[in-house]
Amino acid sequence: MIGQIADELKEHVPFTFFGALTGIAIMLAIGYGGFLPQVVPISEYIFYVLHPAHVLLSASVTTALYVRYGKRKLWIALLIGYTGSIGIATVSDSIIPYIGEVLLDLPNRGLHIGVIEKPLLTNLAALLGIAIGYRYWEGATEFPHAGHVLISTWASLFHIIMALGATIDWVRIIGILLFLFLAVWIPCCTSDIVYPLLFAEKTES
Repeated sequence: MIGQIADELKEHVPFTFFGALTGIAIMLAIGYGGFLPQVVPISEYIFYVLHPAHVLLSASVTTALYVRYGKRKLWIALLIGYTGSIGIATVSDSIIPYIGEVLLDLPNRGLHIGVIEKPLLTNLAALLGIAIGYRYWEGATEFPHAGHVLISTWASLFHIIMALGATIDWVRIIGILLFLFLAVWIPCCTSDIVYPLLFAEKTES
């Protein structure tokens, strides 16, 4: 399992880095296009579109992988789909970006936890994702992981944009690139691949 995890992490480096670059491209377009003062106030609303979308995708893929390789027990699928999406998407979209905001000393830093600030929206997204993954598990596992990576990257990005001031410098841009990469690389691979397969192995016999 350790070898498989290492292989998956290595395999996902290129397009996770590409996803982080798309986030930086968006930030540069906003910052150097003069749109930062307009975007920062609405970034919370954008985050609460992208974060539930990430939760939904994560729940559907995590649940579908468990159903595909496990015994398809409904209560275990619910548990895995919920904890794997809410828990790991929170780490990816909120906690790691917040750590980056603190270390980069961003002026308006704050920890925004979807399941606490928007519990109805976030929980409904998780439950819908679980239902999709459980019912349509063959199709749910075919959703491109790259799409999940991009949505997760952009959710993390807009969490960080909430913390920005009126300007952004290159030192912080490079730091944000690093944290966008870390926010997606390990959590998304864990959620989509490692986490459900750990439980599937325990329940397949």
